[in-house]
Amino acid sequence: MQHAVGAPLPPHGPGSGHVGRPYQAQHAGHPGPPPISPPPPGPGRAQPSPPAPGQAPPAPGHAQPTPAPGQVPGPGWSGTGPTPPAREAVGHTGHVQLPPGGPVPLPAPPAEPGTGGATLAVLLIGPAGAGKTTVAKLWAARRRVPTAHVSLDDVREWVRSGFADPQAGWNDHSEAQYRLARRTCGFAARNFLANGISCILDDAVFPDRPVVGLGGWKRHVGPGLLPVVLLPGLEIVLERNAERSGNRRLSDEEVARIHGRMAGWYGSGLPIIDNSTYDVETTARVLDDVLARSIASPPAW
Repeated sequence: MQHAVGAPLPPHGPGSGHVGRPYQAQHAGHPGPPPISPPPPGPGRAQPSPPAPGQAPPAPGHAQPTPAPGQVPGPGWSGTGPTPPAREAVGHTGHVQLPPGGPVPLPAPPAEPGTGGATLAVLLIGPAGAGKTTVAKLWAARRRVPTAHVSLDDVREWVRSGFADPQAGWNDHSEAQYRLARRTCGFAARNFLANGISCILDDAVFPDRPVVGLGGWKRHVGPGLLPVVLLPGLEIVLERNAERSGNRRLSDEEVARIHGRMAGWYGSGLPIIDNSTYDVETTARVLDDVLARSIASPPAW
């Protein structure tokens, strides 16, 4: 890049001795501008550190820049001045790093009605049409502390080409994608909680099928996960399923079969909410009360 005669020369870098002196064209016989001498040390002026043995002193008028916090020092850094923290310790996002494999512990009982400001992980279970996703979103949005919602169906559908839809038949591919989605949701929940954000997950977990059972969720999230079953009557889930579209809408026979298998949660010891006569807001309030009781007396699962 060329500069016009008389234009200021861009500085060579931080601490450069060039302070806007007009640039004069250099040619044979032209002595050029006199060199700029560094100012003499005075009261309160820091003395430059002597170079380390075998290290060349810095060029006159060129002070070494101090890296900003989190910046990795470049070549030639002499070690004088504050030592920058390691990049791994700071993190690119500024968030707390997730402990590897750290299980979610049970939260302490809240000191107020409901779950209050407790940081917790929740698993909302129910058949298709129970209202899991709608209730989970509202419950998360109404809390006064940061709370995230993760739906396993949404995560499964991140796979676009090659998506193994369980409606086409449960096989090795659909099972593998389900397991992968559950691990992804579990990692997301632990990551949110490690950064002080509660998380509610929703999934159609069957009491009689180990592949889509509670064991996998407990493995991926931890013993502090609080499961709650949302189980309205069959006529309600059939109505809600009829309002769906796309691959989220199931046949009436499939809905009835899933609902019948979900009845196995009765007698399991898990809290069950029959929201047949509740609207979404009422169900979210009941869910909060049930979770508060689960924190005080965790279900055995």
